[in-house]
Amino acid sequence: MKKYNAVIFDLDGVICHTDKYHYQAWKAVADELGIYFDEEINNRLRGVSRMESFEIILERYEGEMSEEEKECWTTKKNDIYKELLKNMSPADLSAEVKETLDDLRANGHKLAIGSSSKNARFILGQLGLGEYFDAISDGNNISKSKPDPEVFVKAAEYVDEQADKCLVVEDAKAGLQAAIAGGMDCAAIGDAVASGLGTYNLSAFADLLKVTAK
Repeated sequence: MKKYNAVIFDLDGVICHTDKYHYQAWKAVADELGIYFDEEINNRLRGVSRMESFEIILERYEGEMSEEEKECWTTKKNDIYKELLKNMSPADLSAEVKETLDDLRANGHKLAIGSSSKNARFILGQLGLGEYFDAISDGNNISKSKPDPEVFVKAAEYVDEQADKCLVVEDAKAGLQAAIAGGMDCAAIGDAVASGLGTYNLSAFADLLKVTAK
């Protein structure tokens, strides 16, 4: 079994689940613009940046929209989303996830977040994990979103580890592609397992302890 010094986690869908809040916020914006939007379209937005997500939604928009208008609408979506995130609390962090994170740390692993979200720090704070991770690489420090490897490459730099000593945990195909492009092994969980791209496939979050055992 390969030894890893650091584990880099995607946030949404791995550490926690805010899909319902993303959906509600995008639905509010789409409804106001008169654009059809459903759960199937929402699934295409997973792991994708805010502006790229809006471009997907605009595929069904019949009018023209300037970059300035797009910025206004995506800002409005984020304001709605952040308001909904205030409903989150440490109760939204599963015992399995917290115990596994604690065990990984006790076993000497550095822990980092690699998320395209610009709200990662706020979400972690709501979950009671504000100061928990050794490093956070998120939408505020990257210029390219997954499947570009930038977010994970920077996370590895922040924890001062080489790519081959880092394991990425992802629930989205684009995230697995990003990890592979960055030269990192990856553990697929949830929907990402079906992609067949994971170095490891996890049936439960706690399976990480077997994968990372030194």
